[in-house]
Amino acid sequence: MEKELIINSTPTDVEIALLENRRLVEIHRQKTNTNFTVGDIFLGKIKKTMPGLNAAFVDIGYKKDAFLHYTDLGPTLRSLLKFTNGAISGGLPNPMLDNFKFEPDIIKTGKIDQVLSKRDAILVQILKEPISTKGPRLSCEITIPGRFLVMTPYSNVVAVSKKIANAEERKRLQLLVESIRPKNFGLIVRTAAEGKKVADLHEELMLLISKWKNVHKQLHNSKAPLKLLSELDKTSSILRDILNEDFNRIVVNDKELYQNIKEFLGKIAPDKVKIVQIHGNNRPVFDQYGVSKQIKASFGKTATMASGAYLVIEHTEAMHVIDVNSGHKMGAKNSDNTALNVNLESAEEIARQLRLRDIGGIIIVDFIDMRNAEHRRELVRKMKEFMKKDRAQHTILPLSKFGLMQITRQRVRPEVKIDTTEKCPTCNGTGKSNASILVSDQVERDLEFILETQPKSKITLETHPYLEAFFKKGFPSKRMGWFKQYGKWIRINSNVDYALNEYRFYDGNEDEIRLT
Repeated sequence: MEKELIINSTPTDVEIALLENRRLVEIHRQKTNTNFTVGDIFLGKIKKTMPGLNAAFVDIGYKKDAFLHYTDLGPTLRSLLKFTNGAISGGLPNPMLDNFKFEPDIIKTGKIDQVLSKRDAILVQILKEPISTKGPRLSCEITIPGRFLVMTPYSNVVAVSKKIANAEERKRLQLLVESIRPKNFGLIVRTAAEGKKVADLHEELMLLISKWKNVHKQLHNSKAPLKLLSELDKTSSILRDILNEDFNRIVVNDKELYQNIKEFLGKIAPDKVKIVQIHGNNRPVFDQYGVSKQIKASFGKTATMASGAYLVIEHTEAMHVIDVNSGHKMGAKNSDNTALNVNLESAEEIARQLRLRDIGGIIIVDFIDMRNAEHRRELVRKMKEFMKKDRAQHTILPLSKFGLMQITRQRVRPEVKIDTTEKCPTCNGTGKSNASILVSDQVERDLEFILETQPKSKITLETHPYLEAFFKKGFPSKRMGWFKQYGKWIRINSNVDYALNEYRFYDGNEDEIRLT
């Protein structure tokens, strides 16, 4: 699989598009002046405890107090508080935990007001970005991530990523990491560590320890709220987490960011520095690599697939609902196999849409009904396979007796919402229309269906003069491409009364070919 990262930098934000085999699967946006990123570590102050919610609200400098639930405190909370207070007062000069005396663990079923009090200073980490009217969500289970390892203070656990399937390699990494692990620091071995030597892992571990030492140093005589450790910027964190051998190109349109990425890759993956390219074309980088068009096609209430089947995606406060529709192209081929094929195509697109829009929470999918039990099992199996590429934690349940699939997906940041509607070009009023950039795709899908169902008909396309010119001009023109593909010459007439994205097909008797 080929992977590309296309980065569009502007004075106010950075947009990052991840393409797999040239298909857009993730889009990330980061404001250049943002102060909060998942993974940032803060010294916060308890503003109030809420026994009814079994949670506390913490001041970390955000306009809304951050939310800290009892289940996110971690069993070693008392030890964390002891370390924090000792570092602030100067009574704990050593950042390492070799001789640190641990406090008793808190119980899982305890109450927030039994372990935290108003005005307590506490070390916290951003778990989720602010979503809707809520402030950030916090955790006291501190983790410091690298490319190969994740360090967890106040722990002695060594874990290896389940994605490393080879049992011998897992055992090798377990033994290596155990041999270099500092006392009372746990380590999680990431997938990227597969095949790495102990020197590579030790070098990164020293970097993670230096970050922890820096946190300890900043705590001395400090007052909350205070940011102690900042996660990498969005571009670098994505590269750190997903960079692998499949990546074949990283394109960026900003020279300063280009240099920063090269320097970062030089540290974590020197062999990948050569894949970074600067975009020197005057054309916008997202237009050059087809990202803009894919964004227009992928966002909005409906998402259409190559076969003509489409998804309707609705959002409520409690859940997200996705309805699978076969479309007019499948009407004449109603069978169990056809239903399975549409559902499988839809399952792949749904997995992509969840990643692309970063939809979290509860998702209900209404697939096309299938009576064959084997087909139903095949759909669930394929859905799990398509979702394997998703880095967010998720659970997929089997189809219910009503043919509904329930999916839960981790929500870490606000859902990506991009308005793809356009102001009407005819009246320039307040009405909205679908993205005009997609009309040529719609014409070609409809033409393909007509030629499949009426192969002997003479076809005439009537449309707005702008679209007529688009299909007929140039060499080779779009119409020539159709002739080469289908072996049939399509007449194209213009009609000045049509809207910009309006079109109709007629047969040899000049009767309109209706598709719905």
